[in-house]
Amino acid sequence: MPEPLRRDVRLLGAMLGDGLVEYGGQELLDDVERLRHAVIAARRGEIDSGEVASLVEGWTLERAGQVARAFTVYFHLTNLAEEHHRIRTLRERDTRDETVPSSVPAAVERIRRTAGPGRLAEVVEGLEFRPVFTAHPTEARRRAVVTAIQRISDLLTSLNEAPGASEAAELERRLREEIDLLWRTALRRHTQMDPLDEVRTAMAAFDETIFRVVPEIYRSLDRALDPEGTGVKPPQARPYVRLGSWIGGDRDGNPYVTAQVTRDAVMIQAEHVLRALEAACGRIGRELTLYEATTPPSPALREALAAARTAHPARIGDIAKRSPGEPHRQFLLYAAARVAATRERDADLAYASPDDLLADLRLVQESLAEAGAPRQAYGSVQHLIWQVETFGFHLAELEIRQHSEIHEKALAEVRAGGPYSEMTEEVLETLRVVAWIQNRFGVRACSRYIISFTRTAEDIANVHELAASLGDRAPVLDVIPLFETGEDLERAPEVLEGMLAIPAVRKRLADTGRRLEVMLGYSDSAKQLGPASATLRLYDTQEALTGWAARNGVKLTMFHGRGGSLGRGGGPANRAILAQAPGSVAGRFKVTEQGEVIFARYGRPQIARRHVEQVTNAVLLASTDAVQDRARSAAARYRPLADKLSDAARAAFRSLIETEGFAAWFARVSPLEEIAELRIGSRPARRKAAKGLEDLRAIPWVFAWTQTRVNLPGWYGLGSGLAAVSADGEDLDALREAYEAWPLFGALLDNAEMSLAKSDRAIAERYLALGGRPELTETVLAEYDRTRSLVLATTGHTRLLENRKVLSRAVELRNPYVDALSHLQLRALAALRDGVQDETERAHLEELLLLSVNGVAAGLQNTG
Repeated sequence: MPEPLRRDVRLLGAMLGDGLVEYGGQELLDDVERLRHAVIAARRGEIDSGEVASLVEGWTLERAGQVARAFTVYFHLTNLAEEHHRIRTLRERDTRDETVPSSVPAAVERIRRTAGPGRLAEVVEGLEFRPVFTAHPTEARRRAVVTAIQRISDLLTSLNEAPGASEAAELERRLREEIDLLWRTALRRHTQMDPLDEVRTAMAAFDETIFRVVPEIYRSLDRALDPEGTGVKPPQARPYVRLGSWIGGDRDGNPYVTAQVTRDAVMIQAEHVLRALEAACGRIGRELTLYEATTPPSPALREALAAARTAHPARIGDIAKRSPGEPHRQFLLYAAARVAATRERDADLAYASPDDLLADLRLVQESLAEAGAPRQAYGSVQHLIWQVETFGFHLAELEIRQHSEIHEKALAEVRAGGPYSEMTEEVLETLRVVAWIQNRFGVRACSRYIISFTRTAEDIANVHELAASLGDRAPVLDVIPLFETGEDLERAPEVLEGMLAIPAVRKRLADTGRRLEVMLGYSDSAKQLGPASATLRLYDTQEALTGWAARNGVKLTMFHGRGGSLGRGGGPANRAILAQAPGSVAGRFKVTEQGEVIFARYGRPQIARRHVEQVTNAVLLASTDAVQDRARSAAARYRPLADKLSDAARAAFRSLIETEGFAAWFARVSPLEEIAELRIGSRPARRKAAKGLEDLRAIPWVFAWTQTRVNLPGWYGLGSGLAAVSADGEDLDALREAYEAWPLFGALLDNAEMSLAKSDRAIAERYLALGGRPELTETVLAEYDRTRSLVLATTGHTRLLENRKVLSRAVELRNPYVDALSHLQLRALAALRDGVQDETERAHLEELLLLSVNGVAAGLQNTG
């Protein structure tokens, strides 16, 4: 462990230990330490895991709960320390001596060198990154816990900046206070979240990070494109990030997201972005103390100030009194007042649209440039312009999602002339709200309407017909098919072909320059086909859609519905982009950012910037001929091998989940049903009331397997696939060549390796034994052994994550502590599965179980 990280972990751990003694006496800390030493000894083979189980069984449920809480808080503090070390490392690597790998400048340099400045300009001109925040219930931490961790983080930052002795003493005192507060804070929610809670939670990432980071990223691109001109010339970089959101718009299977919630969600977004723009405009205005004698205003700016004085004499008079002889400052402060009026809905002073604010900001910028002050024109003022261009007055493009069956039923009632059911009224009211949002904030604020489980082009036509039934009040819609199952992915080109026959789609294509969007679901396809086959099916779909778009002259954007966990398409985003089918990226990448991923990637400015830079780097490189040609050649060469692997992997996966009684066994060996009690999201775990796997959402499927330490959705079937290739006469050399040469195959094995590294066979066996089906336990563990062995053989590694030192270190350090929580969870789960008659005891067991679920999620940094 690097010394700075070791120092932070020891400091925070020691402070937590002192807090435990203050709270529960030395005996509490001793129990925590006994379990810690026991699980480490079990990892080393010095004691049997049964001894660890006996230690845990010997505690009262109250004591077991306290120990679970201690390990959970420890993980929160360790995560914080690792985050700090990552930021330290990023700063150390960012030197003037060499370009940071996987950064925006690295991509620009490589493309300029290999493809020439002309191709670089083309790729940059078409660049788009669209992260879409969703309310998928995978963030297990309460907002109160996240906020407490942030305060501790700020104090640790200050302490690491070499303060004086008295200041350091005060910082340490406050750190102890905050750690004690975190220990005493309820670690899980006791009330159900509603959709607007989820909206407000996501706003924290915007307020604290995204608004400030986005212009810094554009500046990084501009500096790479024009090192000498950035900040003194009109920028070559244009805004390419467009934030989207499903929070308050995704009603598929969530009855709590209503038309009113959608309206309220966009108003909350607007409140936050307008406050941010008002503050930025006011701050820059106050700083812009340019005297008119040194920096005279342009005639156009003089005229604009005169017009403002005529319209609002008292306001301009007050501003001029405080800023005499500073016309640029006066005009920006006036603009800040107009942004405030827009937020307060003061029609007399408000801006009608963000375009009007942009016009005023460009007027100031042009005046500054004409006056010979280019650094003022293209510095902070340019950052503000980029922020307005990126976020508008709506912050994020709110997207609607609903199931295709709902539209089909609603349209039948509309065609019949009524009466309308409550369901149909809600569908129509949602469309009216979309129209209202567009009238208030512009079409861009809310035009995308996603249809879950799209089967045919008729599903698209149904939504257009429902909208048309509103007559003049119909919104402008970009209706987006979402293909989720293996069969639907195969039919995707056929559905898009049918969409071209829909008049509303043809009109929208004409209006947008033949732009079209399609969404690909990673979660349900992986749950249906297994990770290996789903990965290849998605690749085939991307390849087929790329060809379809080229033949039809359509500028197609593929929207990737990837979860944070490896079992739902997660993993390093930049590697995933470079593994896409050739031609499918084309400078554009749109992806869901779900649950815990939002704060992991966007919670800290330095990490958010690094994430967006890595994505940008990958999107730029994936759009070049050299990268596409390499991937195309490798795919052609190794595809027969991959198909053989896919068939065997899919057969193994389907054989397991189609085993009679599998769903009941899975529910018994995992905390599947109890996870709903964590209340980490507003939507139910199932789309319907049925208890089978079909209607179980992918998140609880993955979340529950993660808790059992099996991590099955991230690797199951791959071992059988690799074995089938070897059994058919292919030697390991062919698999190894595919791993090295084909980005898709390399990402598939690397992700499986990561998933295996976060599992634990011995503890998993204890969970699986709870199901009373030894044949299923044997099947799962045999596939685990097969997959682990063949993944290592194919990658050439002697141990899991051998080539990823930082991640390997983090996993190895965490695993013993996660083991402690797993033993505590197993005690509770085994007792609950055996049946508990006493209600008080049951309540204590359920609380212990949920505490441990929360802790394991923090330790593995994965939920669903």
